Amino acid sequence: MGEQETKPRIVITGIGVVSSLGTGVEDFWDSLVEGKSGIANISRFDASDYTCKVASEVVDFNASDWMDVKEAKRNDRYTHFAMAAAKLALQEGKIDPSTFEPTRFGVLIGSGIGGIETTQNQGRILTERGPRRVSPFMIPSLIANIAGGIVAIELGARGPNFAVVSACATGTHAIGESLRIMQNGEADVMLAGGSEAAITELGVAGFCSMKAMSTRYNDDPTRSSRPFDADRDGFVMGEGAGVLVLETLDHAKARGAKIHCELIGYSASCDAFHITSPDVDSKGLAQCITNAISDAGIEAEDIDYINAHGTSTPYNDKFETNAVKKVFGNHAYNLKMSSTKSMTGHLLGAAGAVEAAACCKVLESGTIPPTINYETPDPECDLDYVTNASIKQDVDVVMSNNSGFGGQNASLVFSKLK
Repeated sequence: MGEQETKPRIVITGIGVVSSLGTGVEDFWDSLVEGKSGIANISRFDASDYTCKVASEVVDFNASDWMDVKEAKRNDRYTHFAMAAAKLALQEGKIDPSTFEPTRFGVLIGSGIGGIETTQNQGRILTERGPRRVSPFMIPSLIANIAGGIVAIELGARGPNFAVVSACATGTHAIGESLRIMQNGEADVMLAGGSEAAITELGVAGFCSMKAMSTRYNDDPTRSSRPFDADRDGFVMGEGAGVLVLETLDHAKARGAKIHCELIGYSASCDAFHITSPDVDSKGLAQCITNAISDAGIEAEDIDYINAHGTSTPYNDKFETNAVKKVFGNHAYNLKMSSTKSMTGHLLGAAGAVEAAACCKVLESGTIPPTINYETPDPECDLDYVTNASIKQDVDVVMSNNSGFGGQNASLVFSKLK
């Protein structure tokens, strides 16, 4: 028997989402299917002096609903989101983590930026009140691996635990690397995903200075994220978290788990081109997509739907479209494609995890969510995007792609369990 045949099969048995569209996967999914936007004017701080005044904020969220009050005060908002998403994933899957063998239960939750609100606030304290007033919890609160550590402490997960940091590809890499850990026989269960909370004065100012964010729709926020539309002018920052429960098929069957779908392929690549701009020839992402299909052991024509990175920036949407054409040829015009960032905004390091959750629901429901705000076709973005309203279509295999600053790419392939 070959090496490929001996690898354990990995399935998804729980889904947790914290987003502007809802806390919990069902509220999140219902909003996506309805084509509802979670984008509004920034309320977390006074954005009147900022060029971009819109964001996709998580509202009505109380960290103390998910963590001890003292623990919540010691940790950053991004860790609050991660804990909530992890517990939501366990709840959704009706999973009692105390029944797992602790050394075979791992956590891999990444963040593209980590505790930027902590960095900002403690920097202000340093400037205004001096070094002795800086919190002793500052360092553990801001580092990007602490969310996974806090989740593991809470749940008693003593298996593999580290963080992926790859900008906007983080959540996808976290899920993919968890797949590899489990295929290598190092864990039976992994909580995998990403969390981000960068809607702060410092975070938004940094992206505004890069001229990466939408500025044209400050007076009409719900129209501001418009992937593949000719009038797109930048991304809209989102916040939240997505966490999936990955489990070996044998382990899931042994405990009678509900199985959403199977994770069958993963790949990572680098453009090696520019720190922020995608490769103009789309070689890196095309390579990543090709390798993920090969890893899944399928043909390109087997892919029915792609949840695109689709950031609503002029470069990304054009070059991602080119990458899909390179890989799929004529089939690029037969498969369906959409960007849920049109509704959620761009959750940076959490984007891939939240979008992986959406892919699981696409397979389960036979519904493909739309790219909203698609009004003016762009000749350079000419694929079969699902626009403005969801559609019913039975799909067997879906792909999720994400890319990040540094030229980092990641692709996942999910399928119905067969």
